[in-house]
Amino acid sequence: MSEQVSIAEARIDRAPTVLKAYGLGSCVAVALYDPETRLGGMGHMLLPDRPSSSPLGSESKYVDVGICQIVDQLVRAGAKRETLVTKIAGGANMFETSYQTLINSVGARNAKSARRTLGTLDIPIVGEEVGGNRGRTVEFDLATGKMLVYCAHTEHPVSL
Repeated sequence: MSEQVSIAEARIDRAPTVLKAYGLGSCVAVALYDPETRLGGMGHMLLPDRPSSSPLGSESKYVDVGICQIVDQLVRAGAKRETLVTKIAGGANMFETSYQTLINSVGARNAKSARRTLGTLDIPIVGEEVGGNRGRTVEFDLATGKMLVYCAHTEHPVSL
């Protein structure tokens, strides 16, 4: 069974579901997985940090609070917090200009926010395919914990 994770959305499920996020540009897909229970979740996140003025209920839009939301949902569903691992993809710089470089673009800041938040939560990143200037689509298989990343203009997906 396949479930789409749309922009500014997060989903959790268990094997045999495959979670898919299409058309990642500067957005990041953050996939969290408990290999013991085969519970996992993925967020398709748009911006690095939620501003204090953002309304409640918009957590999935932001990397920092979106990751925490997925972790909380997974633990409530029976995942073991101490065995969670993660994979991230996306964070591209789709429209480089002299001001927006690969270092300070929204995509780079999204990837940095994901790494920072996961580090704070002490959840290891076991695979990533981020940066550059190409779009991506990801498939996260909850039966195996594998993530396939399909990059624009390449023949074969990257397996994480």
